[in-house]
Amino acid sequence: ILVVVLLLFTFCVRVVIVSGSSMFSTLADGDCLVLLNRPLCGELEQGDIVVASMERFKDGEAIVKRVIATEGQTVDIDFREGIVYVDGVALEEDYTYTKTTTQEGVSFPLRVEENHVFLMGDNRNDSYDSRYRGIGQVDERCILGKAIFLTMPGKDPATGKRDFSRVGLMDQE
Repeated sequence: ILVVVLLLFTFCVRVVIVSGSSMFSTLADGDCLVLLNRPLCGELEQGDIVVASMERFKDGEAIVKRVIATEGQTVDIDFREGIVYVDGVALEEDYTYTKTTTQEGVSFPLRVEENHVFLMGDNRNDSYDSRYRGIGQVDERCILGKAIFLTMPGKDPATGKRDFSRVGLMDQE
């Protein structure tokens, strides 16, 4: 059993802890996620929650974000209205905690480069994501994996309690 578990966690899945509030209210600080490793998760799709790591992300710190657009798609953001458009269509983003009103240096509209994705946090005005020049479009090789399961919820900042009803398969949209 130990060998099977070791192989599973070496080649198939990994466990990560969410740090910060950039994905609130979908994910909370301290949430424990199981990721399907990148080679096994197939094509990344709009709405997937992924973990990425690059040296330019705060010294290689992994970030948890949502895929907003994939290669070849065009992203535009109306910062006054807080609406994100992909290929000219406004996204229905019931999962966001705040509207997208913070612009951080990347010019829009932009076309996502080949083998890259455009990532944003669900707590848009408290998220260091692809809108920042320091992150920008993320090469798919930097994606560690896709979140598939929440195993342990973090503590609610208001109550200090864990909401175990959130444990389970990740709803990607």
